[in-house]
Amino acid sequence: MKILIIGGGNMGLTYAQSFLRAHIASKEDMMILEKSPERAASLAQKDIGTVYGSAEECIQRADLVILAVKPQDTEMLFASLRPFIHPQQVFLSIMAGVKIATIAEALGVSKVIRAMPNLPAQIGRGMTAFTSSDAVTRIELVTVQNLLNTTGKTVYVEEESFIDASTAISGSGPAYVWYFMDSMMHAAREMGFSDSEAELLVSQTFLGAVELYLATNSSCEEWIQRVASRGGTTEAALKSFGENNLKQDIVSGAFAALRRAEELGKN
Repeated sequence: MKILIIGGGNMGLTYAQSFLRAHIASKEDMMILEKSPERAASLAQKDIGTVYGSAEECIQRADLVILAVKPQDTEMLFASLRPFIHPQQVFLSIMAGVKIATIAEALGVSKVIRAMPNLPAQIGRGMTAFTSSDAVTRIELVTVQNLLNTTGKTVYVEEESFIDASTAISGSGPAYVWYFMDSMMHAAREMGFSDSEAELLVSQTFLGAVELYLATNSSCEEWIQRVASRGGTTEAALKSFGENNLKQDIVSGAFAALRRAEELGKN
C-alpha cells in the first residue's frame, strides 16, 4: 500500500517514522507532500520516504492519503488536490473540526476516515479516536487502525461528534496536564526547590500516579481518599481546590475546547 502524508509537520513526521519503525510500511511506499521548501529539504534528509512539493507529482499513486495540515488551510488544500484524486483512494484526516462530509464534498470522494491523535504519539504513547464514512470497507478500516496503533492506543467511535469531544479531552489534554505540572513546579520553586529538583519532584509524581492508577481497578476518587487523611496536608490542598472551583474550571476549559472544535467544523 502506498501512503501519501500531506503535511510534514510534527504529526506528519511522527506518522512516517512510526509506520516505518513498526515495519508496517516501507520507505519505497512512503510519500510526503510538503509545500515549504525548507521543511521539504529537512524531511528529505531523514530518509523516511520520497518528499514532493506538489500534489500532481504524487497523489495519483497513493492508496491512502493522510491529511495532516492545519484546518485553516483546507480551502486551498482541497482545491489543489481535487484534480488529481480518484474515487477508490482512502483519505485519513487529522484536521481538528473538519467534518467527514466537508472533506467528501470538497474532494469528491466517499472513503473518508477522521481521526484525532495527540502529541504523545511522537513517543508511541498517543491516544487516537477515529471514525469513518460508510463507504470505507472493514479491511480498509482495520488497515488504518493498524497504522494508527503504531503511535499508541486507538478507539473507534460510531458518532462523528465524539471526534470533537475527543479533541477536547485527549487531543488538547496533554496541554492541560503540562499546565498543572507547570503550576506545581512553580509552587515547588517558591518553596525553595531548585529548577531541577522541582522538575524531578513533579514529573515523577505524575508518572507514578498514572502508573499506579493503571495498575489497579481503583477509581481516581478512591485513590484521592487513600492519600487525603482527615486533617492532613492533602485534605488542605483539596479543600483549597474546591473553594476555588478548580474542578469546574477544568471541566469548563474542556468544553471551551469542544466548542472551538465545533466552530472549526462550521467554518
